[in-house]
Amino acid sequence: MLCCAKHNINKGMEDKIADKSLLVTRFAPTPSGYLHLGHAYSALFVDCVAKQAGGKLLVRIEDIDRKRCQPKYEKSIFADLAWLGLSWGKPVRRQSDHIAEYKKQLKRLTNMGVIYPCFCTRRDIRNEIEKINGAPHNKYLNRIGFVYPGTCRTLNPANVRQQISLGVPYALRVDMKKAIRLVKRAHGNLCWLDEEKGLQCAVPDKFGDVVLARKDIPTSYHLSVVVDDAVQGVNYIIRGEDLRDVTHIHCLLQALLGFNQPKYRFHRLLLDKKGKKFSKRDKPLTLKSLRETGRTVEEIKVMIGLC
Repeated sequence: MLCCAKHNINKGMEDKIADKSLLVTRFAPTPSGYLHLGHAYSALFVDCVAKQAGGKLLVRIEDIDRKRCQPKYEKSIFADLAWLGLSWGKPVRRQSDHIAEYKKQLKRLTNMGVIYPCFCTRRDIRNEIEKINGAPHNKYLNRIGFVYPGTCRTLNPANVRQQISLGVPYALRVDMKKAIRLVKRAHGNLCWLDEEKGLQCAVPDKFGDVVLARKDIPTSYHLSVVVDDAVQGVNYIIRGEDLRDVTHIHCLLQALLGFNQPKYRFHRLLLDKKGKKFSKRDKPLTLKSLRETGRTVEEIKVMIGLC
């Protein structure tokens, strides 16, 4: 576990956290469906913070999942955001255009010795966890899913080569223990800065050996957003409270890859009348439907509690 205290921050890490340059933030939707009221809240919240700070807002299209992402949804995203009154820097970055960059950073991590191939299916992982505990146990379950028990971490290299040559599907995972040791040697204690709650201890090991790429998709959400933010100079990340946990993982990747660490801020989640997060399946409440049926932006702001 990596921990921290205000009086015990590595000076190099403190300098990276204390970025006093022009605020650059982003709104980064996935074009796998139409934007809904929850997206409106997030986009307007981020835009408001950027404007108040005299900063810069970027829009990024996170479309690495080509099976789910469609051009019609991307087109609608831009129409919705323009309707809400947002303006953003150009050109817009699309993740699908930058696969080579993600591969390059993945190779760097591989050369550090912190990446290994995993041939387990989801069923294999669940069965292994049940075998260890008799039933899924809290040690192997958290808010982002089951924690991988490390089944393939110590596979014989000859076995690995054979399975790859046979075309067996695999994922590339972080060897979390090795990664943490490397970071601690280079940076000491690792923290990330929450704008409202102050310095937070980075605890990436509680998520186990997370997946950073797959055979058919050479990147993941974790890897691509960390690379994108570094390339685009994003120094202030504003996102929903449901993404707080992944910050521990992103903080580790930033340190491994030598990227400056942004500051973070988390906004509340907008919930429906049943107390659930809005979904892209809620078609009557998509922004496209609302604007096409004559709703105004002011009405939207009242609906999401921004007025």
